[in-house]
Amino acid sequence: MDKKDIPQDKGHLKNFTREVFYAKNDKGEYEAGLSAGWEVKNQALDFAWKDIEEKVNQAKEDIKNGKISPIKYYMELNVMDFQTLAAYTGIWTFFIKRHFKPKVFKKLSDKTLAKYASAFEITIKELKEFGKNDK
Repeated sequence: MDKKDIPQDKGHLKNFTREVFYAKNDKGEYEAGLSAGWEVKNQALDFAWKDIEEKVNQAKEDIKNGKISPIKYYMELNVMDFQTLAAYTGIWTFFIKRHFKPKVFKKLSDKTLAKYASAFEITIKELKEFGKNDK
């Protein structure tokens, strides 16, 4: 690919990051060039973000219906899996899965909730009172 042909299709990440591509310059030598985006990649990212948004909305609905604790919502919102959350909190995945249960979540100590709050960059109050102001 020639440097002048590096894709510059604007996407959702245009204001956050640019990607390095290696392409040939006028002399036929490879050099780095920046790309604002590529349409196919932008479509894939759009699809991925829609999937994440659906998971977040489903978690919110499940909390509202008493099926799951707010930990699931914040885990989805922060695009974490069990292993990632365990690494951030120091809590074993087995216990994280238990903490998804609303009855277990309500009994968690502030010390444990502080670990989750820190990982999600929220307050303990926000974690405890999730959705109480929603109508």
